[in-house]
Amino acid sequence: MTELDSLLSLGVALAIGLLIGTERGWQQREAQEGERIAGIRTFGLIGLLGGLGGLLAEHFSATLLGFMFIGVAGVVTVAYLINLPRDKDIGITSLMAALLTFVLGAMATLGHIFAAAAVAVTAAILLGMKPVIHGWLRKLEQQELHGALKLLLITVVVLPILPNRGYGPWEALNPYEIWWMVVLIAGLSFSAYIAMKAVGAEKGVMLTALLAGLVSSTALTLYFARLSRAQEGQQILLASGILLACSTMFPRILLVAAVVNAALFSALLLPLTVMTVIAILPVLFHRRLTAQGHVQTGSLLIKNPFQLKFALLFGGLLAIITLIARGLQEFMGETGVYMLAVVSGAMDVDAITLTLSRMSLDDLPVATTATGIVIAGAVNTLVKACLAGAIGSAGLRVKVVLPLLGAAAAGLGVVWLV
Repeated sequence: MTELDSLLSLGVALAIGLLIGTERGWQQREAQEGERIAGIRTFGLIGLLGGLGGLLAEHFSATLLGFMFIGVAGVVTVAYLINLPRDKDIGITSLMAALLTFVLGAMATLGHIFAAAAVAVTAAILLGMKPVIHGWLRKLEQQELHGALKLLLITVVVLPILPNRGYGPWEALNPYEIWWMVVLIAGLSFSAYIAMKAVGAEKGVMLTALLAGLVSSTALTLYFARLSRAQEGQQILLASGILLACSTMFPRILLVAAVVNAALFSALLLPLTVMTVIAILPVLFHRRLTAQGHVQTGSLLIKNPFQLKFALLFGGLLAIITLIARGLQEFMGETGVYMLAVVSGAMDVDAITLTLSRMSLDDLPVATTATGIVIAGAVNTLVKACLAGAIGSAGLRVKVVLPLLGAAAAGLGVVWLV
């Protein structure tokens, strides 16, 4: 390392200390002089000291850097203990920030400038988000925390240990790929749940319906249809919510299929776009959607955002559908795939979408896959139209059933013509 390189890396180490020190100084800006453990100048010096320690470690021994770190840790710890009786603050955030600054300064002079700078910026942002993070924690419920931990369990712990090879007849069952699909849907649903919780029902039925459509448009259809019998003055609002939630399903299908096989995006874009437009077009003509009264939609939120039992059942369903689909393809060709799409679409559109998308990576033609997925989406839409017609009020029935029937018919027509 040349002298110029050393000076540049020391400059980065100093900048890292000043950045973190600026954030810490701003947080403690009301404190009197001498009442802070470390301010912007002290953090700058700690970063510079770490940089010098990195240079010395390169020329002499890494042990020297270790002793320097222990010395800095001892100094800031003593300062923290001296200030503890006066401040009554047992938080060690500033202490940890000082130690991190030293380490990042050393990284900058040891050839990891960009990594050190990136970590410093991230740390400064994290330190500055204390009110936001604490606000999230206050709103976090136990079931949501457990749901997040379970989602991490199936993603970080279970997924990497599963074998990535085929088993069973035709080697159709790949544990890793099946579980990856489970993680995909679980993550999508959990993200939508958190978004719904953050937005809240006060933002309006329409936005809640849009987010709920990512979780379960069928569940929302049932709820709003049942609600329409008791809310005679809000037929337009509830019908618009149902149509918006149902129309959300089509972009979700496109997203899920494209994630598994990017080639499906162009094949599905036109029919799913047509179905989305027809389903959502009546919503654009409904006036005063939020001015007709506030509808309590709190019960739309899933009571448990993630259930391990659901993940296992969904994984089993995927395995069964995958095996049946492979068998029908082997013995009946395209006709078997379409038959499966009709049956599966009536129950769950995600499972058949994932199954066919995965098969398209092997030997199932993209055109056949796209047709099967559209058939499943159309059948699922018809099921929701029947539910709304059977459960909803007469006013809701007229406003919901016809657009959903039109969307299903249009999707099938487009995919047949193409």
